[in-house]
Amino acid sequence: MCLHWRHIFNKIIQKLMEQDQDFLEFAVKALVDNPDDVKVNRTVDEMGVLLTLDVHKDDMGKIIGRAGNTAKALRTLLRVVGMKNDARVNLKINEPEGGEPREPREPRERREEAPAATEAPAPVKSDAEEMSAEEKSATSKSVDEAMEDLGL
Repeated sequence: MCLHWRHIFNKIIQKLMEQDQDFLEFAVKALVDNPDDVKVNRTVDEMGVLLTLDVHKDDMGKIIGRAGNTAKALRTLLRVVGMKNDARVNLKINEPEGGEPREPREPRERREEAPAATEAPAPVKSDAEEMSAEEKSATSKSVDEAMEDLGL
């Protein structure tokens, strides 16, 4: 009878520990366009749990996310699930077969450095300040003169 309870206990522990795999599979299938191609392999060694993820090549960008943010979020959530079960959980995302390697990005050009905060900004001249005296006299008509010019 003791062996029977031990067997049941081991099954329960195994099911609790597999929650990380079920969680990852559920989360990834919700993100991708090809959920039938999602495969999660779970291995346990002295370093902890390693979940290896395989997805369709067209879904790779959705799993990685911009600047790797989606993959980082998945890893963070898996750590939380692992902590709940006293296990260290790591995620490896396999590169799909037939996927084209991404060309490296060129570094962004450095933006011109802004002037130091101690420097006063250059004063902005209005249109009137940039006009010559001759232009000013020509444009300084009275309202009545302007109305006459327009025939009003």
